Amino acid sequence: MSAFANATAGAFFSSRAFWGPVTATLDWCEANYQFSRYIAEAANTFSNLFTVALAAYGAWQSVSEGLPLRYLAGWTGFALVGIGSFIFHATLRFEAQLMDELPMIYVASYCCAMLFDTARGFGLRNSNAPQLAAIFVAFNVLFTWSYYLSRDPVYHQVVFAGIMFTTLFRTLHLLHDDDIAKRLPAGPRAAVTRLFLSGAATFAFGFLVWNLDNIFCSTVTRWKASVGWPTAFVLEGHSWWHILTATGTYLMLVGNSCETLCIKDDHANFAITKFAGIPRLTRVQKAKTQ
Repeated sequence: MSAFANATAGAFFSSRAFWGPVTATLDWCEANYQFSRYIAEAANTFSNLFTVALAAYGAWQSVSEGLPLRYLAGWTGFALVGIGSFIFHATLRFEAQLMDELPMIYVASYCCAMLFDTARGFGLRNSNAPQLAAIFVAFNVLFTWSYYLSRDPVYHQVVFAGIMFTTLFRTLHLLHDDDIAKRLPAGPRAAVTRLFLSGAATFAFGFLVWNLDNIFCSTVTRWKASVGWPTAFVLEGHSWWHILTATGTYLMLVGNSCETLCIKDDHANFAITKFAGIPRLTRVQKAKTQ
């Protein structure tokens, strides 16, 4: 599609936007309502299907391998982030923005909290799970209330980054803890370390692409007009943020799921394998975890 035809179509659809004017506090480099009056940002919207697909695959692993429900809850939350982001980028409404950003905090803090429950078994006896649950709920209620009042996306980004760094440091601590090493031998520990760090690096690269897309938006926009569509879709940096962070999150979740299962159950029962080149968590012994 030529740049002139694309701009003409975009102006036509924008004036007839189904969802009304943009009310979100963020608007990305992709042109709004470029191809349809029903989709504000086409590439940024549909790239979230990749997130949902990875989350669904992780959820399937959790169910098929008979893992405790806490792991299925994590994958379900991951899927909800993708669905919320799909709706946000399709509408660019503030209400939809909350459907994207709030689940990011909820799911990240939930997965982080799981790393602090290292007692044997998945029952509540001799476990700090109730205390962690109380902290999790209080933290997220407070954040939701404060973010709704502030509506400052930088506040959201700082809190999310803080949770992710806490997850990183807690994971590395567990991998190097002498007491944990008795439950997580060298072989599984090395596999978890490789997978988690690969995921973290992929996530960080997505963050870099996200920032470059914001900083050099005017330059990238000229490139898009020069190459035309559909080729220009590969230059949508925020879409690559979705794909890269979804990949990184998937790898980190598989790694940390294996890590916590080995710590709380028995490392001999679980392994990280691959299917079609994609890492996955496999139960070696099919007896369900109690």
